[in-house]
Amino acid sequence: MADPNPVLAGRVALVTGASRGIGRAIAQRLAAAGATVVVTARSLNGAAASQRFGNAQIVPGTLAETVALIEAAGGRAIPIDADLEKAEDRATLVERAVDAAGRIDILVNNAGFADYARIDAMSLETFDRTFEHYLRAPFALIRAAVPQMKAQGAGWIVNIGSVTALPPTRPYQDYAKAGGDTAYAAIKAALHRFSQGLAAELVDHDIAVNVVGPSTAIRTPGASQLIPDDFPTEDVEYLAETVLAMCHRPAAERTGLVAFSMHYPHHEGLTVRTLDGAGTMPAREPPAFSHPAIAPAGI
Repeated sequence: MADPNPVLAGRVALVTGASRGIGRAIAQRLAAAGATVVVTARSLNGAAASQRFGNAQIVPGTLAETVALIEAAGGRAIPIDADLEKAEDRATLVERAVDAAGRIDILVNNAGFADYARIDAMSLETFDRTFEHYLRAPFALIRAAVPQMKAQGAGWIVNIGSVTALPPTRPYQDYAKAGGDTAYAAIKAALHRFSQGLAAELVDHDIAVNVVGPSTAIRTPGASQLIPDDFPTEDVEYLAETVLAMCHRPAAERTGLVAFSMHYPHHEGLTVRTLDGAGTMPAREPPAFSHPAIAPAGI
């Protein structure tokens, strides 16, 4: 592997929403660290349509492209197409991953397609889809994966959170007044609390459960419409490195954290590597404009 310290050699990771953006970056980084990565999304060989603002939108990115990037860097990836809005796909994905790769050591719940709307204008369908993406799907996959991890004696679960889960600062900024992300943020806050409680339930089984989210925003193909053009964003490598940090320490040492991408590496003094593991990113301090309630240590 290109990474000089392949800490995940011999392990298998399942990463959802890995056809593009944050999920693809996480899959690349875990593969560079030695893991066999099972990548899943709806788009196997062609981009799939998603609903946003009441319209169908096609966002670029496929699992085939992700696999090609990982293999070009010397890693191993296995694609499995699945639509996590469908109960049958949620129910069978972990089993399919285990059949394909032989085991599952790491589960990264990243998949989702945010559809913002003010609460007084949001349809029940949009609310339900947001809940399905960001809480029901992680719950279903975790429930399926935990027995496998218990049988193996260890495991690592990482749920992708959001800084929007923290309350808006006062006095309210124009962005908060404009609204649109309230339901999404509330469900992400529930995911944070769900993860912290699950960490307590599983620590004695040496299964770590942590949350990782962007400190500010990451401009991905799926999220670009939701980020104002003049809003400063961050490089995805810092988030991918933070996810990796949650995937190899015993649960007794590192579980129950809500860690943010620019804060946690800086606090821990981590070297942030490029997605292929071959190079390093600049050491950067958390942005001054990031949410003041972020705990740099993730606790």
